[in-house]
Amino acid sequence: KMYFVYILKSLKDRKYYVGLTSDVQKRLGNHNSGLNKSTKSRRPFKLIYSESLESRNEARKREKFLKSYAGVKEKRKIILEHD
Repeated sequence: KMYFVYILKSLKDRKYYVGLTSDVQKRLGNHNSGLNKSTKSRRPFKLIYSESLESRNEARKREKFLKSYAGVKEKRKIILEHD
């Protein structure tokens, strides 16, 4: 089963959200429907990037990296290229 790391942009506050899922479109729908507590107040969202990985564990590591201080530069580069 493939997993994905994705970056969403809030069209309300213009900030970004990094997450992981096995179904990007379903997850985007969940975010935009307010089913995710942490992003409910920042709707609506636009998917700006997704990256497939071989396992949930790999996707988790990638998500953690992009959210980390070390990964900020790479996340900014991805955002600049895709937003």
